[in-house]
Amino acid sequence: LMGMLGVGAQYGIVMPYSRTQEAEADRLGLELMAKSGFNPAESITLWRNMSAAGGAQPPEFLSTHPSHTTRINGLSAILPNAQQLQQTARQQGKRPNCTP
Repeated sequence: LMGMLGVGAQYGIVMPYSRTQEAEADRLGLELMAKSGFNPAESITLWRNMSAAGGAQPPEFLSTHPSHTTRINGLSAILPNAQQLQQTARQQGKRPNCTP
């Protein structure tokens, strides 16, 4: 019984909470890159590339991380705000010039 309770807590509380933290980290990262003048749309490109390059993923409810599709959808939803932050950063002269 205790083992079942532990498994239930793991899948019902810990994993969804971890996915929420990951989504928050995605949002903060998007905002930071935009405020620095980087193109926030590139974060979506990154996750599309990760999805294409990655192998099979476990079902999202069994993972501590959101699926690539969930991340892409979440980033897409907040992209307009991030683009406004980037525009403000650019007006302030923030123009990153990273070379490989």
